[in-house]
Amino acid sequence: MELKQELNKALSELRKGKERKFDQTVDLVINLQKFDLKKNQINIFINVPFKIKEKKICAFFEVENKDIETITPEQFKKYSDKKALKKITKNFDFFIAQASLMPKVATVFGRVLGPAGKMPSPQLGILTEVNEKAINELKEKIDNSVRIRVKEPSVKLAIGKQSMKDEEIVENIMVVYNAILKSLLKGKDNIKNIELKFTMTKPYKILVK
Repeated sequence: MELKQELNKALSELRKGKERKFDQTVDLVINLQKFDLKKNQINIFINVPFKIKEKKICAFFEVENKDIETITPEQFKKYSDKKALKKITKNFDFFIAQASLMPKVATVFGRVLGPAGKMPSPQLGILTEVNEKAINELKEKIDNSVRIRVKEPSVKLAIGKQSMKDEEIVENIMVVYNAILKSLLKGKDNIKNIELKFTMTKPYKILVK
């Protein structure tokens, strides 16, 4: 309960900042301590109750699909150039693939999508059957999920938008916080503090008791 109160306090302080002409992103940073990256590898998908943003999704399918931006095998050769690969990696938040194409996708796109953490994954992003229902269900899941990959002793992610209600942002944070807590070998002892900020504000620090 205490953390929820602290988060509400942080949000009301952040909202006192200068009005901006755009809908600022709410960024969450969970700083870790006594954390061994080799022993404690975290790579998880978390479903949040409130959509953070509409994600731009690209699909690797055998045939063009009207419901989603598609790259078909005939177009794969266009991406033998690293520049083109980097461009699509930057343009899309998420990639999904038809299971039958995964070996080809790994060969052609793996060298750039892999390091960017955007390779279609069995956890979220590989379809055995491609149909409207399956695509829409997956899109909804992706829009309501965040991926946490810890590569340094802190977790940084967008957790909401300024236009969202405080309780929605707090709910999202609590779900992510609790999931990370479960993944840490020493639980709360691994958490140094939490920082919350809007795109253009300074971070508000919360100590975890």
